[in-house]
Order: sequence, then structure tokens, then C-alpha cells
Amino acid sequence: QVQLVESGGGLLQVGGSLRLVCTASTRTWRTTLIAWFRQAPGKEREFVAHMSWSSDNTNYANSVKGRFTVSADNAKNTIYLQMNSLKPEDTAVYFCAAGSTLSMEEDRYSYWGQGTQVTVSS
Repeated sequence: QVQLVESGGGLLQVGGSLRLVCTASTRTWRTTLIAWFRQAPGKEREFVAHMSWSSDNTNYANSVKGRFTVSADNAKNTIYLQMNSLKPEDTAVYFCAAGSTLSMEEDRYSYWGQGTQVTVSS
């Protein structure tokens, strides 16, 4: 069983930066791809970014492109989401997920972390 643990969330002001961390307990063919999703209050969960452990297949939602960067440290089984120029609309619970199919759809990912809260205040 693969377990994902996120950390790094917090409260910060508009324009600030934050780095989220997602550590996987193991990697298998079922967890070739790692994605970040987020869910704002009262809204559905939405795709943020995905990449493979080999650092290719990187893709971002239009709303975060140019501000967020996803990267991996294979030696630590860890994926990072660097978030810059944060806006109030980035406020959400951020989840990392793992799967074997390249997709922006959450139902394609079999493993999920518990989420970490990011709050951007104006």
C-alpha cells in the first residue's frame, strides 16, 4: 500500500511564496505519476500540476502556470510544489496523488494524501 504525506501548508499574504512537500512511502509502477490537486471551500477539487518521477510529463493548470513549479527528489521519494506570487484564489486544501495514467482527472489517481491547508490573505 502506498502512502502519501503532504506538508508545508500555512497562512501567508498575497504575493508570498510557499513550498509544499509530498513524500511517498514507496514507488511502484502504479505510482509513476504524481499530481497536485486543490479544493477551495465550496468548490470541487481541481487539477494543479502533474509530473513523473523522471521529471518529464510535466503539466500545469492555466491558473497556476508561470507561478507554480513541480519538482522531484527521487532519492527521497518526494515531490515538491513551489508556489510563488500567491493570490487569495489559491486558498485551498492541497492534495498530492499518485497514479499510473497521465491525466488531469482525479479519478485516474489511486493514492491520495490527507491534504495540507494553504490560506492566502489579502
